Amino acid sequence: MSKELVCEENCAHVDAVNEVKETMLESTEILSLSAIFKAFGDPTRLKILHCLQQREMCVCCLSCALDMSQSAVSHQLRVLRNLRLVKHRKEGKNVYYSLDDEHIFRILEQGLEHIKHI
Repeated sequence: MSKELVCEENCAHVDAVNEVKETMLESTEILSLSAIFKAFGDPTRLKILHCLQQREMCVCCLSCALDMSQSAVSHQLRVLRNLRLVKHRKEGKNVYYSLDDEHIFRILEQGLEHIKHI
């Protein structure tokens, strides 16, 4: 059984605490960030994001690439679109999806770099 690490002396550094409190995120920012990381925490959504990191794709192609039904892919895309992680464009009757912006690409890229860094 591991012991919990705690300060043995109450020595809070008021300046450090105040500095951190001044830069604390707003509750709405925390909730939005939490929702984004929750989306990244779902394996299916992560697979979709990884596909879209490679190229723009329609639901039909995504469902074939992931061996999933189009309705299941569409459901996940709706979640990702609502969080502004993916965007879509219409071309005739087809709808094509891509990563929303370079930030999403970099988050995925840095996550992969982190897990490959040993």
